[in-house]
Amino acid sequence: MKKTGQATINDVARLAGVSKKTVSRVINRSPLLNDETRDRVEKVIAEIGYVPNPQARALALRRNFLIGLIHDNPNPHMVLNVQQGLLEVLRDTEFELIVHPVDRGAPTMLDDIKRFVERQRPFGVMLLPPISDNDSLAALCRDNGVRYVRMGSAQFDEPLHMVASNDREVVCSAVGHLIEAGHRRIGLVLGPHGFRSALERRRGYEDALDRADITLQRTLVAQGDYTFESGMRAAERLLDLSPRPTAVFCSNDAMAAGVLHTARQRGLDVPRDLSIVGFDDTSIASHLWPPLTTVRWPIATMARAAALKLIGEDDEDSGESLFVSTLIRRASVAAPLE
Repeated sequence: MKKTGQATINDVARLAGVSKKTVSRVINRSPLLNDETRDRVEKVIAEIGYVPNPQARALALRRNFLIGLIHDNPNPHMVLNVQQGLLEVLRDTEFELIVHPVDRGAPTMLDDIKRFVERQRPFGVMLLPPISDNDSLAALCRDNGVRYVRMGSAQFDEPLHMVASNDREVVCSAVGHLIEAGHRRIGLVLGPHGFRSALERRRGYEDALDRADITLQRTLVAQGDYTFESGMRAAERLLDLSPRPTAVFCSNDAMAAGVLHTARQRGLDVPRDLSIVGFDDTSIASHLWPPLTTVRWPIATMARAAALKLIGEDDEDSGESLFVSTLIRRASVAAPLE
């Protein structure tokens, strides 16, 4: 029997014997509930005809039910995977995703994001690298009462505000894989200046050399910017060396593809003459020939965790904040000829 009059969330909570917070979690499809509680609340909602009013809730909260994705990232694969992860969580909830690209090089970036926050009044925002490294941006979110989660290659904020990967550790393992195969002259193609990911991946490379008692040679380190073309340019410099490296670790797959292309242009066989390892495990990694040994970065998983942090009810339910990347071994690594 349905209740007459307009049912409220208080009615649902009272009849189901739960808190308003629990009812809200049911409405937003939170995974933090057991099936018995979810079923009981949903049964009461159906019986009394309760319909959530997002406009009224937004007015009360002084926030819209929007989750903002703010980024300035040259990697479209990463952005698309983050969107996929966020949407998987937001689907069937009251929340919608809004994407806001910015120019990190513009002196007005913070003002632009402040206008976005004031105009859209998002419930929360996810910040992608490299702008997620910016502490001033995190402070802007706090000052405006907006929830935020930062994605990064290391943990540099409280768990509630962070989803991080173990880049330094996993790159150490990836370069260690090359060392175990017998390589001693291992090149490194760096990521862009100012990217925390580039720094963490360089540190992982240096850690691996240090553990193997291999002297770091600066000539074996080439600058890149996460693009295919920069990988080609880096390979030109590294392969001009005498003796040249027998292996190269690239800080992302796009640059690894560029190194492979240049090696092929020079008549080198991969992996017989040159072993190559990338980072990301984008679709290009398995489509290259030979298929690329690379690090699988759990981007979508991190994005799903970020969404749960943003729409969760309790600060203490911050969820996981560190996500482990893994080395995917394919056919681009072999023992050196020498």
